[in-house]
Amino acid sequence: MSESQKIALITGSARRIGAAIAKALHSAGYGVVVHYRESKQDAENLAEMLNGRRPNSAWLVKANLQSSDQVRQMVERAIAINGRLDVLVNNASSFYSTPADEATESQWNDLMNSNLKAPFFACQAAFPALKQQQGCIVNMVDIYAKRPLSEYPIYSSAKAGLYALTQSLAKELAPDVRVNGISPGVILWPENQTQEARDAIVKKIPLQRQGSPQDIAETVLFMVDKARYITGQVIAVDGGKSLV
Repeated sequence: MSESQKIALITGSARRIGAAIAKALHSAGYGVVVHYRESKQDAENLAEMLNGRRPNSAWLVKANLQSSDQVRQMVERAIAINGRLDVLVNNASSFYSTPADEATESQWNDLMNSNLKAPFFACQAAFPALKQQQGCIVNMVDIYAKRPLSEYPIYSSAKAGLYALTQSLAKELAPDVRVNGISPGVILWPENQTQEARDAIVKKIPLQRQGSPQDIAETVLFMVDKARYITGQVIAVDGGKSLV
């Protein structure tokens, strides 16, 4: 392992969008720390594939992001791998409906912790190492942070908080660390959504199509490697959905 190899920690990166981000950063030469909570087999398969492409370039870290102590330990382990951390991607998220007349305190805590509390404490723990490398943070926000989704008041509020946190930290961590966000649109469908419902949603998107995890991954890569004079911005990658 080269001591000059840049290191990226991506939370929730065993599957789906997180895995696409890990692959994109790895292809760009980064060593990637794949965080998981329960998807151990998926995480192991991803790390094995990436290490097969380039030895000693992918590692695993398990953490329950509901715990600020485990969040801190996750970041510390990522830094210990190569004595540095260049990129933090706060991707992990809980997402489910919580109608206002049915929502519980445990749901509030779960959604707020995974979508807002964990990213904050991950940023806090990572800042000294990121500062040393003049690194960056990318937070996975959501288009519903600005236009809340009906029956998802807690999730939408948590993402709105993450939107504000992204801009707040961009001010506070400057000039040493850039902090930006990405708001995905229709990228992956809920498992229980009907084809009819999907078609109706796509019809309302200006670009008339669903996005892909690769669209998000490529935007993360742009934020990390190309956007050297951009901080405090949240880019919607949604085919124009947030316009309608």
